[in-house]
Amino acid sequence: MKPTKRNYRATFILDNRGKEDSIEQLIDGVKTEIAASAGEVTSVENLGKRDFVRVTDRKLTGATYVQVAFSGAAETPANLKERLRLNSSVYRTFVQNA
Repeated sequence: MKPTKRNYRATFILDNRGKEDSIEQLIDGVKTEIAASAGEVTSVENLGKRDFVRVTDRKLTGATYVQVAFSGAAETPANLKERLRLNSSVYRTFVQNA
């Protein structure tokens, strides 16, 4: 039986402090991680740099927000979060059903 694919929308906060990679390269890296987690990217929207409402780190008061729509199995979001947990370029990850 073929597993059912579900649609998801993920919001990533990207941190490129001290890195030579551009935001586009970081977005490509996130898309690669989604593909490695058995997900299929359908659209990417760069929302630009925004200031945080609540600042947890005084050295980082704002960062670039990116929304990615993708489809995958039910375990894909958990696999993606685990893969991105150690990635220093992704500051925060929020995945929801679309």
